Amino acid sequence: MLNSFGNTVSAVVIAGMMVCCAAVSGQDDGKLRIICFGAHPDDAEYKSGGTAALWAQQGHKVKLVSVTNGDIGHWQMSGGELAKRRTAESAEVARRLGVESQVLDIHDGELLPTLENRRTITRLIREWNADIVIAHRPWDYHPDHRYVGVLVQDAAFMVTVPFFCPDVPPLKKNPVFLYSSDRFQKPYPFEADIAVAIDEVFEQKVDALLALESQTFEGGALGSAESTAAAPPASQPEARRAWLHERWVRRQGNEAEQYRSALIKWYGEDRAGEVKFAEAFEVCEYGRQPSDAEIRKLFPFSGEQL
Repeated sequence: MLNSFGNTVSAVVIAGMMVCCAAVSGQDDGKLRIICFGAHPDDAEYKSGGTAALWAQQGHKVKLVSVTNGDIGHWQMSGGELAKRRTAESAEVARRLGVESQVLDIHDGELLPTLENRRTITRLIREWNADIVIAHRPWDYHPDHRYVGVLVQDAAFMVTVPFFCPDVPPLKKNPVFLYSSDRFQKPYPFEADIAVAIDEVFEQKVDALLALESQTFEGGALGSAESTAAAPPASQPEARRAWLHERWVRRQGNEAEQYRSALIKWYGEDRAGEVKFAEAFEVCEYGRQPSDAEIRKLFPFSGEQL
């Protein structure tokens, strides 16, 4: 009986050590670990795809997580068929960017800031052993976006608390939590604490986003037969890419212009003046508060460094 008990205890201890080791794997390889949360299987790709590609180029580990499965994000199809399609699209974008992806099985349009979902987000951050966590602000246009922001905020402290989700070891160092950009002004507008020049990976980002056909060419939830017909068909891949490229030149170009002052801060006036395309991030007041010196280490990109 004693031997049986002793063996059981030993097995539990060994299992716990294995979980611990799994949670901290990658901690000593000198590589950053970044997890980006979006509400749907396109949001993290749109808002952080260029920066993710830059991290990946240097061997850092990036994971894009969609908190819902996107199963009503189309004007013509829905349900499991759409969820599978969008999960596959997201996986292909991640492959082209050189990162990982995960789509959670929560219905699109039904995300709530529940305790269960807080636990899920906490576990994901811990399991990834994140140095940086990126999410929507909790004032974005879509309820799923807003609740992703709330859930990630609520996890920002709990990821370090040992007896919250004790099945996954707590992080020893709180990550830096960042918001992705948006246009909303109330209760306060987005503040670009960090702006990243993505010119060198802009074409890669466009090539990756080509995989999001249900959204980029078919219009997603607000599309129509007319809007789908307005995009070049799949039988014309060069025209199709040019059509998407034009839209993203405008979108990322606007972001570079809007956050030019942040680009100047991090790249210097001469280099920043040449930047055509950018992604921007705001430091959340929850989580670790990085110094400028730490931000430079967290965004260690080529050329004149951040």
